Amino acid sequence: MANDKMRKLKPTGMTLRGGAFVLRGRDARKLDWRDPYHIALAMSWPRFVATLLAIDLSLNFIFALLYLAQPGSVNNVRPGSLGDAFFFSLETLATVGYGVMSPATLYGHIVASTEIFAGMTFMTIMTGLVFVRFSRPRARVIYAEKAVIGHFNGERTLMIRIGNGRAHAMAETKAELSALISEWTAEGQFFRRIYDLPLMRSHIPIFGLTWTLMHRIDATSPLHQYDAESFPKFVTRLFLSIESRDPMLSAHVYDNKDYDPSEILFGHRYADAVAIDEQGRTIADLSRVGWTEPEAPAGALD
Repeated sequence: MANDKMRKLKPTGMTLRGGAFVLRGRDARKLDWRDPYHIALAMSWPRFVATLLAIDLSLNFIFALLYLAQPGSVNNVRPGSLGDAFFFSLETLATVGYGVMSPATLYGHIVASTEIFAGMTFMTIMTGLVFVRFSRPRARVIYAEKAVIGHFNGERTLMIRIGNGRAHAMAETKAELSALISEWTAEGQFFRRIYDLPLMRSHIPIFGLTWTLMHRIDATSPLHQYDAESFPKFVTRLFLSIESRDPMLSAHVYDNKDYDPSEILFGHRYADAVAIDEQGRTIADLSRVGWTEPEAPAGALD
């Protein structure tokens, strides 16, 4: 009965897409134009640059039309030439001014003065945004594409391996793992609850190469009652958050990753990714962070 309810239920306001939660609904907007600062920082670099270019071209086009609205307002601009007016606007907005074209009337001076003010404001805001985007500390954590549930020292264990993508070791690294599980109350009401999944070790002083996070699935684990068949029916998502200190930046960095049930392998373990080279140094092949292999003997998980 509970399974039938869960199949029919389609919660509103939140969907799952592309390995991450996507909020939807009247009160949850991906782009809230009342908060342009957050939008500018959340954009990808290609979209950010394209947006700056679009705004700059739009401003110049608008002012070019204003100059053309009164012929003769700018010296050496051919009558009706949108190209001349556009390039004069571009030079004025950037506060360059080569001297070939210049305002010739009171109307031209007023429009040019307004454009100079708009250009200085635009450049100041964009310079600040570019600086913030460049200076924001970022973690470079490499995650295994699949989480695995296998055996470790004879006990069922959920494992997720991560790698340090920096050329230097990170310090004071902490990890937290949780699961979003579908449940029903005694009254028959469906809801989702987030459970903490205690890690066998949630903190390491030095994060140099790789780190396999482990949650023991014993009688106290929220995942204890789920096998390979029931796991995807009830466990909606796994959430992993990482906090570390980057000694090169002298700042804390954060990152997170989530896994849906299709990204969890049962009866598997991670293949070795760390080896010793000919000079006796410990090296890690970060391309192998997500490599998995079946347990031996296969099928021993359940």
